[in-house]
Amino acid sequence: MLIMLRILTVLMAVALLLISGCASKGYVDQKMAEVKADSDAKIEELKAQAALNSEDVKKLQKLADDLSDKTDLALNQSKGFENYQVIWEGVVNFDFDSFELTELAKDNLEGLGMKMTDYARSLLEIVGHTDQSGSAKYNLELGEKRAAAVKKYLIDQYGIALYRMFTASHGETKPVALPDEKDAYSKNRRVILTLWGELK
Repeated sequence: MLIMLRILTVLMAVALLLISGCASKGYVDQKMAEVKADSDAKIEELKAQAALNSEDVKKLQKLADDLSDKTDLALNQSKGFENYQVIWEGVVNFDFDSFELTELAKDNLEGLGMKMTDYARSLLEIVGHTDQSGSAKYNLELGEKRAAAVKKYLIDQYGIALYRMFTASHGETKPVALPDEKDAYSKNRRVILTLWGELK
């Protein structure tokens, strides 16, 4: 059920952004492709679990397909957001087994908060990552908490609206540095930030 909710949450976030007129077609096409790939992989994983019956798999597939159809419909209805592109990228790092923002992380977010205030129609993607300590499940949840901490800080400090930000977690699955590299673990404890804005 956690996997089902995770997939549906991402799909719904993309759909809501479109319906509210806050994302470009190219941007959402990209995100939907990523979500579909992740959804397909998770469905296969669920099928392999002995405790999961066929009805659960069918229900997950149907819900994902339904939301995908709604997103396609919203895409066809959206106008005026074809010019959105990446206008800023950044990274904030975290201490071991922590999702609390360090003072350095807060300093790094200051420029982002001001930029989002200046670009009132911009959208922010917040993706949490971890090192390879701990279980995959724990790290996925830790990545989610790190992303949520960044979002909360931007809301509290800069009044950024919720609908302008969405979060995701890759846990330990997408390291920026391999374990045998210097400072690999500290580099992998991060949140990647991607700000999308309308070119003028």
